[in-house]
Amino acid sequence: MKTIHQLLKEYFNIDSFRGQQEEIINRTVRDRKHSLVIMPTGSGKSLCYQIPALSFEGQTIVISPLIALMQDQVDSLKKKNIPAGFINSSLSKQERESRMKSFGERKIKILYVTPERFRKKEFSGLIKDSSIDLLAVDEAHCISEWGHDFRPDYSRIGEFRDLIGNPLTIALTATATLDVQKDIIAKLHLKENEIKVFHQGIDRPNLRLEAVEVWDDKEKLSNILKVIENYNGSGIIYFSLIKTLEKFSEQLERQGIKHGIYHGNLEAKKRKNIQRLFLSGSEKLMLATNAFGMGIDKPDIRFVIHAEVPSSIESYYQEIGRAGRDGLDSLCLLIYSQQDLYTQMEFIKWSNPDANYYSVLFDTLKRDLTAINANGLDYLREQLHYKDRNDFRLETALGMLDRYGVTDGTIDKKNLRLITDLPHQLEDEEYLKQKLLSDNKKLLSVVNYFRNNSCRRIFISDYFGFPGEKNCGNCDGCTKTAV
Repeated sequence: MKTIHQLLKEYFNIDSFRGQQEEIINRTVRDRKHSLVIMPTGSGKSLCYQIPALSFEGQTIVISPLIALMQDQVDSLKKKNIPAGFINSSLSKQERESRMKSFGERKIKILYVTPERFRKKEFSGLIKDSSIDLLAVDEAHCISEWGHDFRPDYSRIGEFRDLIGNPLTIALTATATLDVQKDIIAKLHLKENEIKVFHQGIDRPNLRLEAVEVWDDKEKLSNILKVIENYNGSGIIYFSLIKTLEKFSEQLERQGIKHGIYHGNLEAKKRKNIQRLFLSGSEKLMLATNAFGMGIDKPDIRFVIHAEVPSSIESYYQEIGRAGRDGLDSLCLLIYSQQDLYTQMEFIKWSNPDANYYSVLFDTLKRDLTAINANGLDYLREQLHYKDRNDFRLETALGMLDRYGVTDGTIDKKNLRLITDLPHQLEDEEYLKQKLLSDNKKLLSVVNYFRNNSCRRIFISDYFGFPGEKNCGNCDGCTKTAV
């Protein structure tokens, strides 16, 4: 049997492990014990389950919510002669059946799936009869309803573990507060003394953290231009609103500054092409919503600017982690304005429909589904008597119905159908109020981060429940200097 160092060199052409990777992998391979790994974006979490997967005789299941990334990850592993595959809703029925057959015949060593796949009887039956040595749960913060990207199917991963014989498990994420860590462990059906938490801390000393307040768009543009002028190399500027992104894109065009734009309203093919241009270096500057970032493993991003206030410290930390992965100096600038804060407060309101809204929507779908599929989203909005185009509750609620497995298909494709009744969470007004309160608290933490006059890195470490950090010496709180 090859050692973990031999596997690292043979398959990944890497001479040595980084940070806590070796300790984590030894706990998995040698000690056969569970782990929860919290590592910054870009620090090599994937190796923590890929090396063990190659060490074990049996197969590995990787649960991930990121359909768009699965293809890239699997392609990368196949280039290294590692038999990997994925099964998700992007495949045809024939393709899914073919890959399930390959997995059943043990031709696939590492299989990536979304948690929704476990709803399918044919898949759960196949997995139940397979020899699973390792279960890897990527983006594990999605397990927690109090995390910043809750996925209901993730909360059932403990049931999936039970179904496949409670295999050795490693859960991985870039961000998790202490409450979220406890929730992850409980939802995996594990006790705290059965699993070890590895946390690499906010260990990115090359990232300079700064924040600046602006009063209007003119001031905001001035700060953006100053960064572009002072930092050579690639950069990402994040926006919350597509219309704001497009407005600043026009202003940069007038300045003769070449850039790309990326947001969820673009066609999938166009988004993929824009991402490819950025990764190749053909496009240096990207203006984007938070739809851009997953899979952006580009080492030489010299700056990440948040041109509008982010919704949480979790999402902010994940996004700035895309800067400076090559270890060279990079800037992470938060541009704060009171108006942007109000925008996020509106987002939170629209992202948290109350129990009555879910009830009315469900009854409308049940009563009028054929006409809704025929006439589209605006028709449904009118049936609900909410015609305000700035009211995004409908999009949120439809997304939650899909996440909870209440619906299947989409109105866009005219194939939306009801599968089951509303879950109790979406009928529980007290639960929904607590969720709204939690989201508002997350936003308040961003405000406190901006107002913080001491070390910004210490603030982030304390937020994630890791006190005792020393001043970083590389933020505006430490050096009291501007950009």
